[in-house]
Amino acid sequence: MPATTGPAYGATRQVELGDYTADVLAACAAQGIEVEQVHPEYAAGQFEISVGAVDPVAAADRSVLVRQTARAVAGRHGLRVSFSPAVVGRGVGNGGHVHLSAWRDGANLHSGGPGRYGMTAEAESFTAGILAHLPALTAVTAPSPASYLRLRPSQWAGVFTAWGRETRETALRVVTGTAGLRDRAANLEIKPVDLAANPYLAIGSLIVAGLDGLASSAALPEETTGDPAHLSEAEAGGRGVRRLPVSLEGAVEEFRADDVLRAALGPVLADAVIAVRLGELASVAGLDDDRVAAAYRWKY
Repeated sequence: MPATTGPAYGATRQVELGDYTADVLAACAAQGIEVEQVHPEYAAGQFEISVGAVDPVAAADRSVLVRQTARAVAGRHGLRVSFSPAVVGRGVGNGGHVHLSAWRDGANLHSGGPGRYGMTAEAESFTAGILAHLPALTAVTAPSPASYLRLRPSQWAGVFTAWGRETRETALRVVTGTAGLRDRAANLEIKPVDLAANPYLAIGSLIVAGLDGLASSAALPEETTGDPAHLSEAEAGGRGVRRLPVSLEGAVEEFRADDVLRAALGPVLADAVIAVRLGELASVAGLDDDRVAAAYRWKY
């Protein structure tokens, strides 16, 4: 059962688990991990922790370390932590959103440019590359059968190939940053990512997709505002907005067809990605949503 009784986003949760979150913050500080915020989220007992930006490999390292720290501290408080994409069969799940920005010669390409929301042409192409490869990327960023219990429309998971500024239902969210800090803080958030993913593979694959867009000077399509689920079929088609795979099986098929991602990973690793996903699918064959969620609840 959830460790808190307070409402979503409420201060009551912070009070109820104040000793625990204070100890998590202290443990992170002792390890040199900059924590930008810890706050209650929407689902029952759910909290979000955001850590400071570092280089890609260090960011993957931090993802692992922060989770291990949260688990270790939880044990001392008689609690148990789950990072599974879906702890129950229905409702909002746990994401592992990735924020990243491309830089050149010490300058953030997502700020100070002539493009939309201050993006440079390079930042727009980098974003377009990730957008184009998203269906295949989900096999890496959402690699568990439980991931697809989370990746549902209108649940803030970002399940459409669309982008927007501060648009919570698009897969990519352009973040311009706080006034006065935009030259460093502007970034791109990728939402269809969860913590079943290997963070090294996930971040590396996102960079590959962005660089592919950069190499081809890919054009970023029209921005989507509001929930893409409400677009008509004609509107969605005109903007290139499509639903991301609805199952891990579908994601694997998209990955098989993506020559860029598979070439970047190399044949051995790409084949391993496919084989492991197929093994995961076989392990839950015939299970309903609740039983899939239960099977993965304490795996991550």
